[in-house]
Amino acid sequence: MAQLLRVQNFNVSSDGIGAGEDQSLENPFGHVDPGRLFAWAGATASWPMRTDPGGSRGLDDYFTRDFAHNIGAEIMGRNKFGPQRGPWQDHQWRGWWGDEPPFHTPVFVLTHHERPSFTLSDTTFHFVSGDPATVLEQARKAAGGKDVRLGGGVSTIRQFLDADLVDTLHVAVSPVKLGTGLRLWESPDELLDRFHLDVVPSPSGVTHHLFWRK
Repeated sequence: MAQLLRVQNFNVSSDGIGAGEDQSLENPFGHVDPGRLFAWAGATASWPMRTDPGGSRGLDDYFTRDFAHNIGAEIMGRNKFGPQRGPWQDHQWRGWWGDEPPFHTPVFVLTHHERPSFTLSDTTFHFVSGDPATVLEQARKAAGGKDVRLGGGVSTIRQFLDADLVDTLHVAVSPVKLGTGLRLWESPDELLDRFHLDVVPSPSGVTHHLFWRK
């Protein structure tokens, strides 16, 4: 079976914005409050950072629980990994996630600046500068026959969409309007020349958009 490149549980506002501008150490999503976008996932029983019992079941929980299913590697942009720009000045920075990153697979971070790979727990981060097709081939080899997740952010997903490499997307559209920021789309209809689309509303208010290649 083919190894798919999958976008999963990616969140945007009702006007298509997935992150704010002016990212910093204190504000990983820039001026956007991520809680407004991710509230649906954080309320589920399967949310990995849940510290109390309970949480919702049903459709939202299914997507949260399925996040790691058959994923053997992840590709992410440098801005998802951290706030630094340009040549790496501080190799002490090892991502936003602490000593136990949530990926549990090899992760390929897109960057124009070399940096040695390192491992935290069961996640190894590799820093790569190739074009999307080359990076995807590296990730597929590391995935051991499983699928590859395209983790974002917005610019990275757009880059792989423009290269026509994405096989499936799950985009959760939250019922908030942000106005400005990094926009995944003006309308999901922009992708209908290449993808089928199912739109599934959830009782939480989020609408799940499920795309798969024609």
